Amino acid sequence: MAVTDEAIEKIKAMIVSGALGPGDRLPKESELAAGLGLSRNSLREAVRALSLMRILDVRQGDGTYVTSLDPQLLLEAMSFVVGFHRDDTVLEFLAVRRILEPAATVLAASRMSEQQLDALSAGLDALGSEPSAEELAAADLEFHRGIARASGNSVLCSLLDGLSGPTARARIWRELAQEDAVGRALQEHRAILGALRDRDAEAARSWATVHIAGVERRLRGSL
Repeated sequence: MAVTDEAIEKIKAMIVSGALGPGDRLPKESELAAGLGLSRNSLREAVRALSLMRILDVRQGDGTYVTSLDPQLLLEAMSFVVGFHRDDTVLEFLAVRRILEPAATVLAASRMSEQQLDALSAGLDALGSEPSAEELAAADLEFHRGIARASGNSVLCSLLDGLSGPTARARIWRELAQEDAVGRALQEHRAILGALRDRDAEAARSWATVHIAGVERRLRGSL
């Protein structure tokens, strides 16, 4: 194991064990290095790497702190990384969405408030009958984010949010260029919303699966 990797593992162990918790300040560099049996250089490299992963927060002139460790914060890096997708991997992102999104929709069916449902409906109404590809892609992103948030599972919400960037871009440039793709997407969104209003979890799951699978199928055809 590389020296820096060993340092990362030792700091991770402190956090996992509870010796350091969210918001805690790390001991002074000299003390922490001695306590962990590390050189100060390897400790600095480890801290730098963990700060890039949003696990540590280095504050100039103040010290180094453990972040909130909130799933949304920790998974931000995934959203950045998947932005570098290639055409031949975007289908893999969609396949993961096809697994996760119906599960989030089932959870949302019993947890969404009327205000949240009305917000989804208002977003669809604001599009009109013939939105541009860009308008629909943005609205599609917010529609699915709204459902994921309502699932009540912050990890699931963050995972889906991280996977939405590349799929949204694919919709703009490929899927939405196909004939009647806009109409199909709007119809499927309305069907998902109707099932959520009825608190019909299985219907909501089915429509979410149909929607994502349809995007996947049409994109596969265009690629």
